[in-house]
Amino acid sequence: MLQVMKHINKPVAAFVFAALFSVLGGTQAVAQAVADGTVPVADSAGAAASVLERWQTDPATIFDASEINLSDLAFIARPVVVFADSPNDPRFAEQMALLLSRQSDLALRHVIIVTDTDPAAVSALRLLLRPHGFALVLIDTDGRVALRKPEPWDVRELTRIIDKMPSRLREIGR
Repeated sequence: MLQVMKHINKPVAAFVFAALFSVLGGTQAVAQAVADGTVPVADSAGAAASVLERWQTDPATIFDASEINLSDLAFIARPVVVFADSPNDPRFAEQMALLLSRQSDLALRHVIIVTDTDPAAVSALRLLLRPHGFALVLIDTDGRVALRKPEPWDVRELTRIIDKMPSRLREIGR
């Protein structure tokens, strides 16, 4: 399956991933897919390029919080950070499936997806945002926390929040 996912474009991959989520039985399948690498995740092979360059090349890439410096993304991208105490947390798997199912909507709004599932690693984002267990945090381009949720949230709701932000209204010329 990994070989198939590598050879199709990202919007199609997200659609296929969402379909597999519903067919294969939900969160356990999503957690396994993330662990197996069938979801595009940033790896050390791209270490020579900056996070910003890799994200601009492929907005469907999922980044680990240890790679992220918010100041590098200022006024360019909106991080959506998904925290969990383990990649096996069903809420984490559900949230990732929701984000990946409508990744093109997020890309239009300059959203970069960031995950942190290792509390022991103590990333800079974990220190700054102080999540307790699962948390979804949306950060605007100016570095301000725009939304914090303790449960998975649908992309439709996220995009509604983003579309009301002054920074987004400026981007689309309103």
